[in-house]
Amino acid sequence: MTDNYVHHPEEEAIVAMLMMRATAIGEKNAKDALSFDADDSVEFSLAPPLVNHGKDEAGLQDWFNTWDGPIGGGVEDAKLTIDGDVGFWSGLVHMTGTKTDGTEVDLWFRQTLGLVKKDGRWLVAHQHASVPFAMDGSGRALLDLKP
Repeated sequence: MTDNYVHHPEEEAIVAMLMMRATAIGEKNAKDALSFDADDSVEFSLAPPLVNHGKDEAGLQDWFNTWDGPIGGGVEDAKLTIDGDVGFWSGLVHMTGTKTDGTEVDLWFRQTLGLVKKDGRWLVAHQHASVPFAMDGSGRALLDLKP
């Protein structure tokens, strides 16, 4: 069987950047995690508010401080599309760990990242995370879904 997939020349650099970013998040290092975001990044995260503009190191570190130990996880169904100095990554992200109040987290969510290459570096310019919600009128987040 022949692998007909042609790797984009920038794919390795993007994947390396995303892995370093994921490591910084897992280690709860806000400064390092945000070093992979563009200064004018836009984020639609799971937590309020509806949108965050730019880097909020203090806010991210505050959230990291709600975790006892590292934040674990993985990715499934990842897809990367690159054209010139822009790219899009999407996948199902698994987040695990223990909160400082003892709550065990085992959550799958959807994530899309908009990527840009600036001054020779790939950065996250846009990120969107979401979970499905019940369409029965309750509006309840469906946090127990798994791929």
